[in-house]
Amino acid sequence: MMPVAQPQRHVLFLIPTLNGGGAERVIVTLLKHLDRRRFRLTLGVVDMHQAVFGDDIPADVECINLGASRVRYALPRIVTLIRKRRPDVVFTTLGHLNLALSMVRPLLPNGVRCIARETAIISQALQAYTYPSVWKMLYRRFYRRHDLLICQSRDMQTDLIQRFSLPPGRSVIINNPVDVAHINQQAAVPLNHAKLPADRIRWVAAGRLSAEKGFDLLIEAVAMLGNPKIQIHVLGEGPLLAELQQFAGARGVADQIEFVGFQSNPYAWFAQADALVLSSHHEGFPNVVLEALACGTPVIATPAPGGVREILDDLTGCVMADRISATALADAMGAWLAGPRSRMPTSVVAPYRLERIVTRYASVLLNAGTEST
Repeated sequence: MMPVAQPQRHVLFLIPTLNGGGAERVIVTLLKHLDRRRFRLTLGVVDMHQAVFGDDIPADVECINLGASRVRYALPRIVTLIRKRRPDVVFTTLGHLNLALSMVRPLLPNGVRCIARETAIISQALQAYTYPSVWKMLYRRFYRRHDLLICQSRDMQTDLIQRFSLPPGRSVIINNPVDVAHINQQAAVPLNHAKLPADRIRWVAAGRLSAEKGFDLLIEAVAMLGNPKIQIHVLGEGPLLAELQQFAGARGVADQIEFVGFQSNPYAWFAQADALVLSSHHEGFPNVVLEALACGTPVIATPAPGGVREILDDLTGCVMADRISATALADAMGAWLAGPRSRMPTSVVAPYRLERIVTRYASVLLNAGTEST
């Protein structure tokens, strides 16, 4: 007898925006590479304004613009959408959307499984919130309503279990995927930017210009080094741009730190850099580090909770500061400058290769709510 074909599993992905962040990039990657023989995919986006990744959504994925400026305004539409479409799995990402869906879980149809992908160490992220104790109570009360929480790192999983009382069997660690073939293709594109003198040291930093990324530490560390040959290109946008530019000027390094804005192809910048500098206070699981390594570029980093140590421990050619401070970051930069310099082999990102990670996600989606750590 011929084997009976299994029905496609309908997965509804929900995300606040399609702006140029790491969470958005991961979702787009999954939408591109999940096996269509097993999955039917729908994407719901709270706000399609400035949808940087809008053109990257595969043609066979129905993309629904929920047309709301904030997650809370979109909740009635989200509940209506789920009740109408009745997907097998609802997959959300980013903490505030994950929390919102957990709070309205009783309104969803029976049989719909809810999986949330967390993007930050929640206890760290809540420090920037107004009334963090209230938010902590909400996470502790409602987050356990998800059938499964996908964590990007051990730090993230431990935080959920120890500080938010998530049952240990309700989470699984899946690192972020690295599409090495795509990165290599994009890295080979010529960089349309002024060339630096041959004796300059080109470093690159990337991320949202917000407090948790620690770009003030980066600026201070460069000022401490006092090495005029260092040139840093900062890729990204965010609310602290003017403040960081002023700070660089006040510290006398404005001509060494260039803010180049959002770059649709950061890989060309990574590939031509001598090193990537990560100055974060905390991370989810830093895509930018994996992508730089995939380009062969070594990394200088703070030991930010959230996967940095998991990635960089024992990687020859990379340097990690011994603590999160401008002084420690300057010391790490100095150590990199004084040490032997070499490009990174592609093998260092083998554990995060696209095919391996997509297979892990496919297993979770097919067995939604039954997989444990």
